[in-house]
Amino acid sequence: MNSIVDVGDVWKKFPMKREKPGFKEFLLTLPKFVKRNTGSYFWALKGINFQVQHRECLGIIGKNGSGKSTLLSLILGTIYPTNGAIKVSQNTTPLLELGAGFHPDLTGRENILINGVLLGLTKDEVLDRMEEIIAFSEINQFIDMPVRIYSSGMYVRLAFSVAIHADPKLLLIDEILAVGDEAFQKKSEDALRGLIQSGVTTIFVSHQMSAIKKICDRVMWLDGGEIRLVGEPEKVVEEYLRHSGYF
Repeated sequence: MNSIVDVGDVWKKFPMKREKPGFKEFLLTLPKFVKRNTGSYFWALKGINFQVQHRECLGIIGKNGSGKSTLLSLILGTIYPTNGAIKVSQNTTPLLELGAGFHPDLTGRENILINGVLLGLTKDEVLDRMEEIIAFSEINQFIDMPVRIYSSGMYVRLAFSVAIHADPKLLLIDEILAVGDEAFQKKSEDALRGLIQSGVTTIFVSHQMSAIKKICDRVMWLDGGEIRLVGEPEKVVEEYLRHSGYF
């Protein structure tokens, strides 16, 4: 099969963080402080191996701190593994921090144009899709106002609309279905499912088990930076919920 993402024996460590001591504490505990802050790390990911195939939607679940967002950041390339290698054969469209590239003093329409180009569309392609993007976002009357006046919900709806209209080839999604009100969340879920069914390869991180089961072809459970289980969505979600004490 044709793998789009290949993660091979990936390990990632981060330095342990500690609040800086006060001057008095620093003087009294200098030897211990120096020793404690030298070479102190924690492993966020430990020996991760998996592939994502063309047109597949892989769900990733796990408790907070299990390594899910770290893994997405590694695949996106914003951070690098300590050991191991990650190969990605498609340009990615990340739904991780929606609107991260928005400029507060520019209008919604201007930000659509800039973000669409940043996501890989040409200027003409963005202009051709402009009205469709605006309609999906449901903020028509505010589209020519600076986004600094937008509510957080309006801001996220517009950013989401731009991203899903940018012809994504590999989608990285991190808890993005909780956007807007219930009706917009349903529309967002339907839009994502439509993209996935059309053949967009997707990695979907979420705590929403119902969405994971409906959208994903396969699910991977991360636990303490390691893969606990990979398989059919229903089976993996059931094991995860049982282990977490939900039933």
